[in-house]
Amino acid sequence: MRTDEITELIDRLATLVSELYVFPEVGAEIAARLKKAAADGRYDTLAEPEELAARVTADLQEGNQDRHLRLKFHVDEVVDETDPVAEDAAWRRHAELTAGGMARVERLAGNIGLLEIRPLIFDPSHAGAAVSAAMSLLSATDALVIDLRRCLGGSPDMVAFLCSHLLDGEPVHLNDLVTPADGTVRQFWTNPYLPGPRFGGTKPIWVLTSSTTFSAAEELTYDLQQLGRATVIGERTGGGAHPRDGFKLHPHLEATIPIKRAINPVSQTNWEGVGVVPDVEVPADDAFPEAYRQALDHVLTLAADPARRALTEEAAAARQLLRP
Repeated sequence: MRTDEITELIDRLATLVSELYVFPEVGAEIAARLKKAAADGRYDTLAEPEELAARVTADLQEGNQDRHLRLKFHVDEVVDETDPVAEDAAWRRHAELTAGGMARVERLAGNIGLLEIRPLIFDPSHAGAAVSAAMSLLSATDALVIDLRRCLGGSPDMVAFLCSHLLDGEPVHLNDLVTPADGTVRQFWTNPYLPGPRFGGTKPIWVLTSSTTFSAAEELTYDLQQLGRATVIGERTGGGAHPRDGFKLHPHLEATIPIKRAINPVSQTNWEGVGVVPDVEVPADDAFPEAYRQALDHVLTLAADPARRALTEEAAAARQLLRP
């Protein structure tokens, strides 16, 4: 990249951060720091976009450690956010190629459901049918394990749609997103009606996490944990609670800027910078065996009526294969 291109890019980035960042005073400080760094020639020798992205991201996150705030390098050309048709088509294609994020949907021995979501929790407009299909298959299981260890984020609307399958009764308040730039607040509630059956609000759920679990995947974890609806097993998550917007600054460089702040109605705070703390903290690789063991122990406590006898025997056999 030429020096004049870099200067123009940094000026545009600084303006966006100053105008839109979720904490306006911090945004102004970051913008001033970026402009000074550019004037001092800190970025002049970085001819490759990937190198520039790494250095600018480090400067953006200095002091605040906001992992949503970055200059992101893309191997493929960035879709322009000012072209909503192209942007929607790109997200839809991504969802199609990854089964709408429903990476694994399985009934495990003992009638325990397993739902692995990765790489993303896609918007309902792109993956609602995939989620409905997955939850329909899992609705009659006696317990559910949701694996978010490799889930990088996604849509708060889909978080609400997923939670709607896991709760009963009247709509439940899940989360608020506050936009400081215009003072608006958007609330997220569970849906009173769904296109398929619910798993329901009484059967136990375990959520698996890792240090890679981020953003909307953290929200799903945090919402369920704060409501007392799930047991979280694994590692502390990445700590990204500020939803971001993307802005194309170069064919291969995207500015991602947090513009909203999450406020959970139970805790009145969020997981930004600290992550979601598991109820049972174990290495990510050990999270599934621990959750499956607990789920099997639950199934074995259920009444052993004739209709359940085969399931009880199946669960007992699976439990024997796991270490104490």
